[in-house]
Amino acid sequence: MLVIDTSFPARDFNERNGEAVRQVILHYTAAPFASSLRTLTQNGVSAHYLLPDPDDPGYRATGYEELRVFRLVAEDQRAWHAGASHWGGRDNLNSRSIGVEIVNLARDEGGVFTFPAYVQEQVDVLIALVRDILERYPQIGPADILGHSDVAYWRKSDPGPRLPWRVLFEAGVGAWFDESTRAMYQRRFCVGLPPEVEVERAFQRYGYKPAQNRQAFVQRTRAFQMHFRARDYCGVLDAETCAVLYALNEKYRGI
Repeated sequence: MLVIDTSFPARDFNERNGEAVRQVILHYTAAPFASSLRTLTQNGVSAHYLLPDPDDPGYRATGYEELRVFRLVAEDQRAWHAGASHWGGRDNLNSRSIGVEIVNLARDEGGVFTFPAYVQEQVDVLIALVRDILERYPQIGPADILGHSDVAYWRKSDPGPRLPWRVLFEAGVGAWFDESTRAMYQRRFCVGLPPEVEVERAFQRYGYKPAQNRQAFVQRTRAFQMHFRARDYCGVLDAETCAVLYALNEKYRGI
């Protein structure tokens, strides 16, 4: 059951300036509920929704019995969650996206990341929330349900590899590749990877920002793997990664 609570409106947001909503962007907070709520309502950033962790002591202390989703910014307003970002040839996606922050205590300690699992109840409520959003914005396609790391791969890792994207897809939220198509491409690419210039075009075709240098190419590959090949997100381009990318383009981009 989806319960939306509007008790904590954010202070910082502005107008969409006529932009239609085209993406849903998922984040982790990297902080507990109480501090995440303060940050997202008082500190110059914001999101449309905050999804707590039901096991968080700070959330339990609020006295709520069920897991609620907190609407911090109205959907017709521009929340400040994506920052410098890019998808499908467009930059600065705050104006055309809905941001969902999920309480999860991921950590970056000098470039060494720890990604805790998401609680099953969080996943269930997230699915209900995004389904609810999609009913109002049918123009949002499967390939426009994204992680912050997809749209800002050069600086972000959220929602991380522990978000079960395939489970979301099977529930009608987001994109996933067809296994038979992936297998077909992987047999081909095990013989030899496509030229990097062709892979670059494939990443851009799916929606990712062009990579300006080798570091950016690796960061983008890592972000893609966290989304679609979470068991190994080392950032090295291999036959399986290429096969998944090409299978996604064939399914969603008609190429």
